[in-house]
Amino acid sequence: IFIMKVLKTFPDKCITCHNCESACSKLYFKEDNAEKSCIVINEEVYPPEMIVCNQCGNCIDICPTLALTINTQGVVMLNKSLCIGCLMCVAACPNNAMRFAKGVYNPFKCIACGSCPKTCPAEAIELVTA
Repeated sequence: IFIMKVLKTFPDKCITCHNCESACSKLYFKEDNAEKSCIVINEEVYPPEMIVCNQCGNCIDICPTLALTINTQGVVMLNKSLCIGCLMCVAACPNNAMRFAKGVYNPFKCIACGSCPKTCPAEAIELVTA
């Protein structure tokens, strides 16, 4: 049995507090910086667009160094030691969920860790298994 972890978003519930972005960037980059968050809340549309990796794997085949793989929980993972920072995975991502930021060598993405749902007061994000 293959169990897949993924974040499920409910844009109609999102109150654009950006707690999820803050929690993510603090956890992975030790700073409160939306540019370094694996989840993006776009307030320019209604309901807000909640951009997060759906673990589709489109980035895997495009990676020239095989730095991207899928783990046993169905989550696409980046091996930073194999990554050359070419950003081909960023270009291949169909929903702009593979991210990069100034001053960060490797691209980054949601790994369905579950930290953001814990901070959402509107329950607009859930960590689910399928």
